[in-house]
Amino acid sequence: MQTSDLLRRQRIKSLMAGHTDKVADAAIGYWSRMATQIILIVGDAGFDSLYARSVFLSQASYPWLATSSGASQTAPRFADLKTSLEAQTPAIAGEANSLLLITFTDILASLVGGPLTARILESAWDIDIQGTADKELTHE
Repeated sequence: MQTSDLLRRQRIKSLMAGHTDKVADAAIGYWSRMATQIILIVGDAGFDSLYARSVFLSQASYPWLATSSGASQTAPRFADLKTSLEAQTPAIAGEANSLLLITFTDILASLVGGPLTARILESAWDIDIQGTADKELTHE
């Protein structure tokens, strides 16, 4: 596994660990901002396919995770995920969302590459993933 993948995973865990209250709201915020960026590249159906695969894989650890991501006429995008996360303790919800985000970004990175995935996350979440990876690589 590459250093950039490890740093991306650590950054996601750190982001979710910073939210001990209203974990579901924070999670949906991260998902919504990320979805906006990715949908520009792969479209709604492409995003929904990646999300569904990520949920399926994450359900091995958290079987209660919701499967629907797509916005419908009656429910906004990620409404089912928010409901699932709100039904759990904040700690469990944070762990589950971290795993789901990591799974999703791992799949995305395998399709479009780590550098593009890092740029998407940096743009969506206003964080520095690639710069952190570059700094870590120069200190090895």
